[in-house]
Amino acid sequence: MPYDIAVVGGGPAGLSAAINARARGKSVVVVGNDYRESPLYRAERVDNYLGMPGQTGAELMEAYRRHAEAMEVDFCAGRVLNIMQMEGTCYLSIGSEMETAKAVVLATGVVRGKKLPGEARYLGRGVSYCATCDGMLYRGKPVVVVGMAPDAPEEANFLQGIGCQVTYVSAHAPKNLIPSIPHMKSGKLEIVGEETVTALRVNDTELPAQCVFLLRSAMPPTDLLPDLALEDGYITVDRQMRTNLPGIYAAGDCTGLPLQLSKAVGEGLVAGQAAAEYVDQLSNS
Repeated sequence: MPYDIAVVGGGPAGLSAAINARARGKSVVVVGNDYRESPLYRAERVDNYLGMPGQTGAELMEAYRRHAEAMEVDFCAGRVLNIMQMEGTCYLSIGSEMETAKAVVLATGVVRGKKLPGEARYLGRGVSYCATCDGMLYRGKPVVVVGMAPDAPEEANFLQGIGCQVTYVSAHAPKNLIPSIPHMKSGKLEIVGEETVTALRVNDTELPAQCVFLLRSAMPPTDLLPDLALEDGYITVDRQMRTNLPGIYAAGDCTGLPLQLSKAVGEGLVAGQAAAEYVDQLSNS
């Protein structure tokens, strides 16, 4: 269904934006991973949030989630792979699905990690970010899944189930991976090939592959929106949390230091209100 506002990221900034947009009568969907994967959820004690010292991160995230659910915010589990803007509508590609919205709030947190050598060169020629989107192209063929997201083992299992010959590479032993899928501990990674991908090089070992699936928790903001303005790696925003792109707002850690809960919640409030006002302006124009 079309939404007024889509929020990318379900941490404190994203949920704050969603709640405040709903308070202004706007339909909202939050797209992201399981909220229990938020860095805040794993905090043993939070003492610098005004008026609520001594809370655990889990307690705070559970309260934020309940608040959003009570406000009838919709949730969509998955990773946004790209965002396209056409004629006042934002199209969000979420795996093999699509959502539309009039405005978007980016609350992606800090996306760490550089692109792998060969990643940009072979994108679309054997590098993929979505198993369910591209897996059927590689049935019966060797593929490598580089697992950097909590749901990566599930996507590797999916690929195995449709007939791909899967090898799984990750820093730690994966949970819930089908036992028949071989696992290799990651090291120095490089995607190699000729016209298309032929292998993933792990240290000095080459794993034959016709596709390398890179499954990260989130995409860098400029991969979602190539024309998005950054400064020192963070999204550039004004006092209303507006980016340089119309209808695109940002809040939380993705906008820069300090990486603190209070800042994230406050910026989410401003972004949610500003996005709601933008939607009203579109409706009245």
